[in-house]
Amino acid sequence: MGTGLWRRHLRWMYRDGRPNRLARVLNGLSARQFAAGLAPGHWVTLEVRGRRTGRIVALPLVVADLEGERYLVSMLGDRVNWVANVRAAGGRAVLRHGGREAVRLVEVDVADRPPILRRHLALAPGARPHVPVDRHAPLAAFARVAPDIPVFRIIADRPASGKEE
Repeated sequence: MGTGLWRRHLRWMYRDGRPNRLARVLNGLSARQFAAGLAPGHWVTLEVRGRRTGRIVALPLVVADLEGERYLVSMLGDRVNWVANVRAAGGRAVLRHGGREAVRLVEVDVADRPPILRRHLALAPGARPHVPVDRHAPLAAFARVAPDIPVFRIIADRPASGKEE
């Protein structure tokens, strides 16, 4: 009963794919905590320029690591602001966890997403109620939902040589 109640609560916090007031407050606290490095290493704060306001938007996310690469996954699917902001920014963003890392986020092809999605669910218990696949399911089950869940590969964004920043 406790697990089912918790799952319903998490879904309620993101009803209609958008965080409610409580989720926004908790996300703000988590973003500050993750940015300061006061959390496990795979918990980070993503900072990306808002496509409408131009202001930096910060939110907490979980980095999924797989075969030497790092990825960000949108647990709420394609129609969330951070995904639209990343796309509008050409993938340019900053990850924070005790320091700042300029990155470029490159969208992963749908066919390559299933193992990343499974790894993400293994690392992000809060995402499990939002993804309609059990974290232990075979990759074929993840392939069915992969078109609806954006995944971005994280690439370190180093300045071009000769330029100072």
